[in-house]
Amino acid sequence: MNGKMKIVICAKQVPDTTEVHMTPEFTLQRDFVAQVINPADESALEAGLRLRDETGGEALIVTMGPRGAETMLRGALARGADGAVHMTDTAFAGADTLVTAKCLAAAIRRLGMPDLILCGRRAADGETGQVGPMLAALLGIPCVTNALEIKARQDGFDIRQLHEKGENLYHAPAPTLVTLCEWSYPLRLPTVAGLRKAAKADIRVLDRESLELPREACGITASPTRVIRVEAKSTGVRPCRKASPEEALRWLREGGLLS
Repeated sequence: MNGKMKIVICAKQVPDTTEVHMTPEFTLQRDFVAQVINPADESALEAGLRLRDETGGEALIVTMGPRGAETMLRGALARGADGAVHMTDTAFAGADTLVTAKCLAAAIRRLGMPDLILCGRRAADGETGQVGPMLAALLGIPCVTNALEIKARQDGFDIRQLHEKGENLYHAPAPTLVTLCEWSYPLRLPTVAGLRKAAKADIRVLDRESLELPREACGITASPTRVIRVEAKSTGVRPCRKASPEEALRWLREGGLLS
């Protein structure tokens, strides 16, 4: 693609731990542990920065989250992002994937439709992989998920996608949305100059009112899905029984899996 591109990277701050604490409403309690940028979103950020470097465009990072998410945004600015937008409001709390996508769509419309929207393919604290495709559907633009590589062309983007049996190659016009696989683009380190610039940078804040979203359309009350039960299981341990080959064959026959 010739000319300068406008790129929006949607990122999320997640707990830096495998331990999960829940609120009485079965949403994640985030104030007990350090927060980091979601691993797949690191790839989205780096992909956006590289494309920006190639085209001389603009890479803007957007997040929806509590005030503490500002730390993640300043980290992105220190790595070279051109601007940051923080969607924060107590009304957003507890939003499921659909309501999150609707709020992000409202923010992107307010900012102006970019040439490319980049997201991580999934969040480490949710694993649904739904927000990116939902956001694309709400904005009415193409979406390619599980991307390993993106190249800008004159008429759009070439995207290499990972799937169960190998890889696909897609071409998508601008604007489009792409979700990135974890580790596909290792995130660069911040520079000293970048850290100084990020510390002084103004971060644009968007709340519910500035996005003209009614309260009843936000947060947990508007979410059609919610967690109703959480179970803890030991990692790396599967219930199993030792059996001889004869016993295993008998169980398979009894289960109708072997004639």
